[in-house]
Order: sequence, then C-alpha cells, then structure tokens
Amino acid sequence: MPITVRLSIRGDGLELRDIEIFLVLAEELHFGRTAERLHVSQARVSQAIKKQERRIGGALFERTSRSVVLTPLGSGLRADLRQAYDLITDGLARATAAARGVSGTVRLGVMGALGHELRPVIKEFTTRHPHCDVVLTEFHFSDPFALLRSGRVDAQLMWLPVREPDLTVGPCVLTEGRVLAVPAASDWAGRESMSMEDLGDCVTFERPPVPDYWGDAMLPRHTPLGRPIPSGPAARTFHEILALVAAGRIVSPLNQHVTRYYTHPGISYVPLHDAPRTEWALVWCTARDSPRLHAFAETARGVGVRPLDGPLP
Repeated sequence: MPITVRLSIRGDGLELRDIEIFLVLAEELHFGRTAERLHVSQARVSQAIKKQERRIGGALFERTSRSVVLTPLGSGLRADLRQAYDLITDGLARATAAARGVSGTVRLGVMGALGHELRPVIKEFTTRHPHCDVVLTEFHFSDPFALLRSGRVDAQLMWLPVREPDLTVGPCVLTEGRVLAVPAASDWAGRESMSMEDLGDCVTFERPPVPDYWGDAMLPRHTPLGRPIPSGPAARTFHEILALVAAGRIVSPLNQHVTRYYTHPGISYVPLHDAPRTEWALVWCTARDSPRLHAFAETARGVGVRPLDGPLP
C-alpha cells in the first residue's frame, strides 16, 4: 500500500506526490519530460501544479508555448521544499529497507571504467542502505551474459537492447554518444566527424559469437544504406580492439566515455555524428531478484539517467 504524507499549507493537505511533481518540474522545466520521468500523464502534472497554485494563492511557473520558467515565488518554494522532501524520502527509504531486511553486498558487473561513472548511484544506495555495499566485477562484451547466468554477479550494467527471456531489464542510468577509434596515421584521424555510412569503407573487427541483435546495436554488419561493413581479425576484449586499431589493422565504433579514460599511442577518436546514443541499463536474472537488488534498482531509478557528456562524477 503506498504511503501518503500530508503537509499543511493554509490548512489543506498536500500529498508528497504533488511535492515530487513540483520539484521535478522545477528541475526539468518541461511538462512532458516531467511526466515521462515520473511515469504519470502530462495532465496529472498540470493538475498537481494548478492545485498547489490555488492553495498557495500565486503562480509557481510562468508558462508559454515555448518555455516553462519558475516565478520568484516558485523559486522560493523549491528551496524550502527540497530539503524537507529529501529528509522525508530518505527516512521512508531507510524504514522500508529495515522492514525488508535489506543488507549485504550487491555484486555488479561492469565494462571497464563504467564503474566509476556509477559512483553517484552507489553513493546514494549505500547512504540509504548503510548495511549494504557494492562490489564491482568486470565482464567482457565477448561473453556478455555468463557472469549473470552463473550467479557470479547479481546485476550488470549493459548497453541496450537486451532481449533475453530469463533476464529483467531495469532502469536506464547512463547515456552517451559514440566515436570511431581509427589509426592516428590514417586520413580518417584528421576528420572532424564521421558517419555510420563511412564504415562501409573501413575494416572492423570480427565479432565474437554474441546475440546478433546485441552485437548489431554497437557494431552493425551493414551501413544505414545497406552496404556490408568488412570485418577483419577477431577481438574478444576491449584492449585487443585498441591493439588492432593502433596497429592500423581495423577501426572500431566505441562509446564516447573511452575518450575520457583511454589514451592510446597510435589511436585517434573521431565522433560518429549520426550514431544512435548508447543507453546503459541495469540487467539481472529474473529468477534471482531480491529485496537488496530491488532496492539498488529503485535507487538508480531515483537518481535518474545521467548523460556521460558532462563532467566526471
């Protein structure tokens, strides 16, 4: 049964959900994005804001057909409510965790440096659940589901889509663009950007035996216009890919975060301007769901999706 917290404003009850809608709208400044983030209808967002404005007796937002902006009254209310809302939700989370007996270790599989990018989620989770911790284990794209299915990790951070009948896809937590790793001595290295169509003129590595739909999401076999993308030597790990690129034998699409963490002699990174953005989500075995894992996923969902184009966490 959902918990309803009522705060008194001019003698009227205000539900915690209404406060949450106000705070998210104050952050997003967009009714559609607010509704999507909170999994409610846009009409529900409008209704909640109008109800609050009637109770308070003034406008909280200035709305036009092109923009939504906080009024001075709205800015003041946001500052007053933010701390109180965080205290209430944190208290409820701790009480819920205690009632469910949430404790122990979440074993999380990640690729390379992405564990660092999850620090905001991990910090929030261990703050909410002081009897829990998170241990990171690296997995390779060449065998993407082995650790999950063997039970050696509880969940993994994986690029989407994941369409495995025994796995649950949880919240998306990170998103980023893509680059093409090319030999530094090649003509491609001097370009400002490249297109996915250019891959038809390059040689990429031979993919390991992963599900086609999952491999195609990162390294398709054909360009957008249907030209085959030539494949060369095989690679099973990220560092094998880098070695082949540096040797001038292949190019490879990679996620943009590699430019932060991996400088490599003989390699240049060129933006892929028309590549789809990569979405990273938590994935776990449906049969091994647990209160601890559910609590971690709920924490990630609450922290929200973070683009990796910004500063390091």
